[in-house]
Amino acid sequence: MTKFLEELVVREAKPGDVNEAAELIIRMKKLNGEFDPLFKVVEDAQKRAVSYLSDSLGSEDKLVLVATRGPKVVGVLRAEIRDRLFYVPAKEGSITDFYILPEARRKDLGREIISRASQRLKAMGAEMIVAEFPAQNAIAARFYTKRGFRALVEIFAVEDKSASQ
Repeated sequence: MTKFLEELVVREAKPGDVNEAAELIIRMKKLNGEFDPLFKVVEDAQKRAVSYLSDSLGSEDKLVLVATRGPKVVGVLRAEIRDRLFYVPAKEGSITDFYILPEARRKDLGREIISRASQRLKAMGAEMIVAEFPAQNAIAARFYTKRGFRALVEIFAVEDKSASQ
């Protein structure tokens, strides 16, 4: 274990973590917008992120983990259990949001958070773990591929220009 990891605590988020964790979620969403303009962040994103995370805390089918170094939140992961109505395995643990501050990257923290999330999601009933991220995010694709994930679905989009006129 690296010295950096020894100074970190990865744990389930508490209400006092929500504001800092929400800031990380917004950083991730803005990064997504750099990959594709269809991920342009709304103006009240911070308020929405706080609500999104707050609503997830304590839920039986949602998980929010934070990585802290001292008092600072340096990483966040949000996931949820989803039913796969027509498939086996029938339950998936879906990592919907995952972000680590740049200064905390490349120190095995990502591996540690994914490992903890996978254990917790399996304890919640997940029979498989999936991760969602923008198709153009090659960094995320390499990160997950390196950890044994593979592409499962593709989502194609077209913007309805007439709806905005």
